[in-house]
Amino acid sequence: MNATSGSRRPAGALLLCRAEPAAVRPPAQLLREQLLLAPAGTEWSVVVPEGKPWLHGGEPVERVVTGWATALAVSAATWPVLALWWDADRAGFTLAAGFRRTVGYTWLADGTPVGEDEAMRTFAARLALDPVLDVQALEPLTRPDGDADAHTRLIALTAVLARVGLVMPTGLTPGESADRLRSVALAQGAEQLEWSGWRDAVRAELDAVEGGPFGPYLRGPRARLLGAAQLGAGLPLLAWGISRRSGGWTAAGGLLVVHGALGLAYDRLRGQ
Repeated sequence: MNATSGSRRPAGALLLCRAEPAAVRPPAQLLREQLLLAPAGTEWSVVVPEGKPWLHGGEPVERVVTGWATALAVSAATWPVLALWWDADRAGFTLAAGFRRTVGYTWLADGTPVGEDEAMRTFAARLALDPVLDVQALEPLTRPDGDADAHTRLIALTAVLARVGLVMPTGLTPGESADRLRSVALAQGAEQLEWSGWRDAVRAELDAVEGGPFGPYLRGPRARLLGAAQLGAGLPLLAWGISRRSGGWTAAGGLLVVHGALGLAYDRLRGQ
């Protein structure tokens, strides 16, 4: 058995987001927690808790970070969040992706697997890992291994994710104390996320959305053209539906009119 399995390690956690820091920043600020944000490879970011709310709120670290991961994933909708957590007795992960049910896996401190194999396969599918090579690399994590404690399992998990672009910043190692992770992240220039109020948070979220692939259709010439086209198609359709007393066509026309009007109003307000 690994010699470290009997040591009493303090609780800690890391959040791995499959998105660039610019996209992670707005939803992470909405958590209103003390967090650090840093890039972690191609289209990956890592969020490091500055505080240790699991020591003061009476909830285990697993439940705290699962709540954070779920909130981030629901806010983002387009990218998943992987929470790595550990305490003196166990370690594991929770993967949140949009509104889907979270999936997780747990190991006892000595590395004994206590999760379900199906959870690991679901994990691989939701992160779009290779269904053959990457799944084969994950399989040893679900089998007993006297030389691998729980924290070694987490490190091995991040090694598999390196195949899809994850590069953990030097020193940010799962299993380390929250204080050490915080100091290492700060030393490497991690950004401190601060709650700046709802107005700034909403503005930052809008900026992030507009900077994404749908941005040109939310603001600018394409957005105005789309809004005008929706109004142009919706108004006659609405009138035709009303004249024919057709609820379906009336609803469709009304929806196009509302979308077009809101799109033009949004473009104008954001321009101001």
